[in-house]
Amino acid sequence: MQRATLKPTPDQTFELHGSGLYDFARTLDESRRLEAKGLYEEACNSRFQAFQRLMGLLPDDEEIILEWNHRNSRAAIELLNASAVDHFLVGDYEMSAAQLELLLELDPEDHLEASNLLAFDYQAMDEQELFDEVINDVSDKHADRIILLLWAGLQRDGKLPQGELKRFKERYAIYYREFTAEEHPADEAYLRSIESEKPSLEAEARELWLRTESLWTRFPQFIEALKRC
Repeated sequence: MQRATLKPTPDQTFELHGSGLYDFARTLDESRRLEAKGLYEEACNSRFQAFQRLMGLLPDDEEIILEWNHRNSRAAIELLNASAVDHFLVGDYEMSAAQLELLLELDPEDHLEASNLLAFDYQAMDEQELFDEVINDVSDKHADRIILLLWAGLQRDGKLPQGELKRFKERYAIYYREFTAEEHPADEAYLRSIESEKPSLEAEARELWLRTESLWTRFPQFIEALKRC
């Protein structure tokens, strides 16, 4: 039998108990196995279908916060985030943003730092007011924030903001070099480093480039402006 229930906890969160198609932990594992076999379309479809099932479980008139420390509930959040990434990579920023907005309702502590990707979505959609709201939730410990502020400045004023540009070159010099490089190979050295316990800054910079590369094919003006500097 396939079934799902939302069980309240003393912490005012809910545990999502499910079997069959509602065993989101199993679905998450299966999507990862599909990816490992190179079956990317099947993995994306699996995650999107899980998102649709999750939507069918959520009540319209009640706030639901999923319990992060519960295995199946966390898997549902991780599937939702992964599906949002899938849509981001193919340029469907509206769907990606809608999924991330739902994720932040279900996980207001933002364990997966979904606000970062949501800010990229909003900027790609030219939703400046929404971008201004979410950028405050993007930590300045990450290079994502300075890149977002640079891109937003270029989108709004037609030029890169000089203060952020100076900070990018000085504080995030390795990221600046990566984003202005001609090639960004996901070679063996990169994979070995990024999969280690302590990836190098160079590997982390390349990971950020690869994670956002699809954006810059659609908005090449940003990378061109960086290179001119």
